[in-house]
Amino acid sequence: MIPADRDRITVAILALGGEGGGVLADWILRMAADNGYVAQGTSVPGVAQRTGSTVYYIEMIRRGAGGANRPDPVLAMMPVPGDVDIVIASELMEAGRAILRGFVSTDRTTLIGSTHRVYAIAEKSAPGDGTAAGQRILDAAQRRSARFIGFDMAGAAAASRSVISSVMFGALAGSGTLPFAREAFEGAIRHGGKAVDANLAGFDRGVTLATTGDADPADPAAPPRPTTAAGRALLERIEAELPRAAWPDATHGVHRLMDYQDRAYADLYLDRLADIAALDGGDQTLTAEVARHLALWMAYEDTIRVADLKVRASRSNRVEREVRLAPGQVLHVTEYMHPRLQEVAETLPAWAGRPMLRHPALRRWLEPRFARGRHVRTTGMRWFIALRCVAALRAIRRSTLRFADEQQRIDDWLDLIRTTAMADRAAAAELARCQQLIKGYSDTFDRSLANFATVIATARTLVGRPDAAAVIARLRAAALADEKGAALACAVREAAV
Repeated sequence: MIPADRDRITVAILALGGEGGGVLADWILRMAADNGYVAQGTSVPGVAQRTGSTVYYIEMIRRGAGGANRPDPVLAMMPVPGDVDIVIASELMEAGRAILRGFVSTDRTTLIGSTHRVYAIAEKSAPGDGTAAGQRILDAAQRRSARFIGFDMAGAAAASRSVISSVMFGALAGSGTLPFAREAFEGAIRHGGKAVDANLAGFDRGVTLATTGDADPADPAAPPRPTTAAGRALLERIEAELPRAAWPDATHGVHRLMDYQDRAYADLYLDRLADIAALDGGDQTLTAEVARHLALWMAYEDTIRVADLKVRASRSNRVEREVRLAPGQVLHVTEYMHPRLQEVAETLPAWAGRPMLRHPALRRWLEPRFARGRHVRTTGMRWFIALRCVAALRAIRRSTLRFADEQQRIDDWLDLIRTTAMADRAAAAELARCQQLIKGYSDTFDRSLANFATVIATARTLVGRPDAAAVIARLRAAALADEKGAALACAVREAAV
């Protein structure tokens, strides 16, 4: 709480583009002006890898402070390190930037920040887990501020069918740092005149979470509960045939594969897992690792899966929520698509797709026809029907070239895991984790698959060595560190020594 005798208050808002940082600043300025303060707001746009990041700065001084016969004060244009009372950050990395820039100080600053993430391009495109260390920022927020109020404000906005700026405004009110009553905050929202009811709902949610915390946070990692007879039968198989350590991942796995293909495909997943469980022992780490990575691999993203996800009603509803589609408005979605000849051939039955890729003359004739991508309106009738037709190929997925190739790769990987597990379960678990090397699509997928093949080929030479698990872990880390393969090449040479 800012001392009652302090006449000057400074506020810095760090927000990404489109998150309403300017609206939030306007609300604070309106509230200050209506309650006896001279206030000024400035904004300095910046650049971020996710979207434009802007620093809004508000400085307010009580009218008549320091002598009523003096002219209005000259206010600063930018926050000064060590001189900010309140910092509001719309996302976790923005809170981290505020700390790094010195806007947050232990003797003065109340830091109000959302704990959700909007990932940068570098984080998304990293070969492995490229996400920044969010927990380190949360720890720094607690240590480096006089007071930290943090919760998932984007989630709170979605739950209240509002926008994040109104939740941040509510968190500011709930913090009690400004000398204004709740009615003054609500009055500023009403004065804005836009989406008043929705903004008040978000504001109320922000006040509640800032004062009481999230009493019942949802656990996104909780295994789904079956809702059909097939789902219940699969859960019974999991509990009867697999060790308890593998139950959560296996439950997620069958849920994903039922959605991806059908009951028989989920049963195949459990058959493969049961073979691994028969070789496992001790803490059952091997079965749990295979349960997770096998499900991810079996649900590989082919053109059929991509088309299916794009035409789902749940996706349309999510897009409508994100753009805040108003009644009477029409939504058009334009997407960029660039399937290569490789993806087209892999969607065909194996007997047709494989000769298409292997015949040099035919390939040279066909590839230029798929060399360029195109922008298509997927909300239009033509392309929506086209995508629905591609998604309907799910019924014949088992006959496609991609299915045949992926199942062969999976079987080879599982055979190596089983062979290795007979002598070294730790090394087998490391082989299971190597599946995370395979990711992306198009050229990214090809590179990742090549790195995976290199690691697996090298791992075959390590079976029986006492340091096999450690060496495989180093190979995997090298492959994830450098998508071009230079680090992996060095690691392979070291492994051969």
